[in-house]
Amino acid sequence: MTKPDGFPAALPKSDISSAVGFVGLAALILWVAIARYWAVVAETLGIAGPRLPMDGPHAAIAGVLVVALPMVLWSVFVDKVHLNATTGIDWSLKRSRQQLRGVTWPKILGLWITWAMLAVYFCLCRWYWDGNYIFAVKLLAISAVAMAVLCVPYTMWLDRKMIEPRDHAWHFGAMLLRREGWEMREVKKHWRAWMIKAFFGAFMLSIVPGNFANVVRADLTEFGSNPVSFAVTMINLLFLIDVMVGTVGYIVTFRPLDAHIRSGNPFVAGWVAALICYPPLVWGVIGNGMVLSYEHAIAPWHDWLEGSQPLLWAWAGLLVFLTAVYAWATFAFGLRFSNLTYRGVVTNGPYRFTRHPAYVSKNLFWWFGGLPFLVTNGNPVDAIRNAVFLLVVNGIYYWRARTEEAHLLAEDPKYREYYDWMGQHGLITAPLTRLALRLRPTGEMISQPAE
Repeated sequence: MTKPDGFPAALPKSDISSAVGFVGLAALILWVAIARYWAVVAETLGIAGPRLPMDGPHAAIAGVLVVALPMVLWSVFVDKVHLNATTGIDWSLKRSRQQLRGVTWPKILGLWITWAMLAVYFCLCRWYWDGNYIFAVKLLAISAVAMAVLCVPYTMWLDRKMIEPRDHAWHFGAMLLRREGWEMREVKKHWRAWMIKAFFGAFMLSIVPGNFANVVRADLTEFGSNPVSFAVTMINLLFLIDVMVGTVGYIVTFRPLDAHIRSGNPFVAGWVAALICYPPLVWGVIGNGMVLSYEHAIAPWHDWLEGSQPLLWAWAGLLVFLTAVYAWATFAFGLRFSNLTYRGVVTNGPYRFTRHPAYVSKNLFWWFGGLPFLVTNGNPVDAIRNAVFLLVVNGIYYWRARTEEAHLLAEDPKYREYYDWMGQHGLITAPLTRLALRLRPTGEMISQPAE
């Protein structure tokens, strides 16, 4: 429904319920508590073994499963996402395996060849054989065996219920087998989706153990009395929430959960803008000592505020708030978080106030947390350079937001309604839109600015 001026009368309903993310959040908090106080839990229940906190990488990965399970159960039994038309599934269909032989096996072959080629990618890229990535690659290697086996019964079962079983994977398999009917456009969609899952999935798995250990081992003796201790502990916990739920999003891309990747961003600019923010590209571009180094000769935020407890607490609260918005922007997606993809439209949570809450909060955090314009060497050139380079980083995220909007605007009319509604009513978006309209030259048409 639209108003006479052409703008939506109400905020479009979100494709993702707000509850599923909070269910995952509750499960994560419970698992962290169990892991942190495992000695007490084991002693109370009489469980044999060491009386130590569970802070290792295997406990961290178990945490991902603990978070995923209740989210999946909620999605199926409460939200009933498996009945959504967007799954492309009709559960009343009863096709025989004989009818689908020419569809299922090309699809399975396409998946096997895809995973084999991704294995070659991981073997060739040296950064996967160092540091945190080693554990992630080993985990993926073990998982690949299970995937190769389990995809056979899963695909056979799902194809019998899919309205159109010739999906992106089928087109790739049909191309390899030189079957009629395959389309290069669908093959590209298949590869965009799997490249996103491989690149970002490995990255997320590599950072889960470290974030989990930071929270489980956190020293809480000064949590309520020291603003710095409070901020560090809460920020670590909020980053863990972001990482854990985000990792679930990359793993649980199953069609029956309506969490499948409907399309990957087709724009080269979108890929460049996103990948430049992650290893290995980020190692040479953004950060201390890199091309866009905005942290030269800076000190921790609390060093500049030392001596004023009220200001320290206020600043700590601000940084925790910004990180909380960042984490909220991730778990608001429930099972569907991932970069560079379209998996439905989320309009609730922090997305009621801005189209890009994660980018807004992250970039503000860098300004307030790093204070790049204050330098320890007193050199104004370094202060200016830091500020300019951080503005450039902000510009990269603006560019990234724009490419994401272009992708979603082309995919879903609901996102176009959301885009227009936010331009009129969004707490952050609407004022920026009005400001841009005032500043534009007479007669010049501009698009609404990303926040």
